[in-house]
Amino acid sequence: MLACQSATAAAEVLHVGFGTHKPPYVYEGEPRGLEYEIVERAAHNAGFELTAYYAPIERLHLMLRRGEIDAITTTHERSGVVAFYSDVYIHYHNVAVALAKRGYRIEQVADLGNYAVSAFQRARVLLGPEFERMAMNNPRYREEALQINRNRLLYRGRTDVVVGDKRIIRYLDREVNDQVDITQSLDWFDIFPPTPYRLGFRQDQQRLRFDEGLRMLRESGDYQRIEQRYLTD
Repeated sequence: MLACQSATAAAEVLHVGFGTHKPPYVYEGEPRGLEYEIVERAAHNAGFELTAYYAPIERLHLMLRRGEIDAITTTHERSGVVAFYSDVYIHYHNVAVALAKRGYRIEQVADLGNYAVSAFQRARVLLGPEFERMAMNNPRYREEALQINRNRLLYRGRTDVVVGDKRIIRYLDREVNDQVDITQSLDWFDIFPPTPYRLGFRQDQQRLRFDEGLRMLRESGDYQRIEQRYLTD
């Protein structure tokens, strides 16, 4: 039942939501990125032809519930969305970051409650119970639909702390360097464990096929080759 379709069979289109621009994982509107390529190749192994949709994650969750897409990326069981969840296909490495001149000391997630915090959409449920408690009790906590906005807020001093994947923050520096002073020194606070992400599917059969395609991707060595291309930049 889990066998992938033969190469001669017409591929089934799989409509997948990827969220907004977050290089090096997803380049909005372009068929590239660490996360995009892993999902696309695993889907291909499973006999799917991938069609990507890019929108804020809250919008994608609504589209999934309405049946407008088949799956969403960068999620897991704590998201609150009713779905069939795939095996873990990627880990993000989230951190807290602040301008060094502020002199903050952040040693644990609870310390964020003392500051104005800007995070990505649904971080409050994706980063664990301790972070969720902080977010619920912090009137200065906010989430940004567009991740690039967090870089602007950080360097302009309009938020105290930004929470997100370090690689995304560094990549997006390149896209705001004509708008803000990215030469300012930063303090990075490694207070989160790696965050495992899954795909959420509307149909369990599609989820099972994707998991088999992902297994094939890892066993062939292609997963590691895709990862190496992006993680060395």
